[in-house]
This record gives sequence, structure tokens and C-alpha cells, in this order.
Amino acid sequence: MMAEALTHTQIEKILSADLPGWTTDGRRIERTYSIAHVAGAAFVVHIAAIQDDWGHHSDATLGYRTVHISISSSDLGGHVAEHDIELARRIEAAAHGHGAVPLD
Repeated sequence: MMAEALTHTQIEKILSADLPGWTTDGRRIERTYSIAHVAGAAFVVHIAAIQDDWGHHSDATLGYRTVHISISSSDLGGHVAEHDIELARRIEAAAHGHGAVPLD
């Protein structure tokens, strides 16, 4: 069964309840973390491992003292589905162990 795109309202409701601090424009969910540069590189590698285990990938951008995550489903034309939300939950669970502090 193919995943179905969530509406902007559904996404906002889920983020508010389960992933506060994550944002959406209706086509992707995003979060930026403050993190030391080398720790950020390790966090990005951890995110890559999570993505490979989950079989779903996002964009992770390593900056100087930041890591930015952007998640959407390319198979849905760049919209958000429940598996995108689950990937965000897994990334969020890993963040603290790397010393990543959400930028809100």
C-alpha cells in the first residue's frame, strides 16, 4: 500500500502533539539543532544510519555549529506522510545523545 500525503492541518497537529519545535510548510517537516561542529558530523552519520535502517531518507545539512533536517517523501511529490513523522521521531530520539540542542 502506498503512503498517503498528510494535510497541512494533520501535520501541524501531529507536530504539536509529538514533535514540538519541528515546523512545516505543508510539504516538508524541518528542525535545526545547535551542536558543536565535530559532534554535528557524528550526528549526521547517526542520522544516515537511522535512515538506512528505516529505508527512508531526508536531507541533513551540517553547518558550523548547526545541523538542519528536512524531511518529505519524494514518492509523494515532496509531501509529508506518516513515515516522515516516524523518521523525525527517530532523529529526535538520537539528538540528545549527541548534545544537539533544538533551535526554536
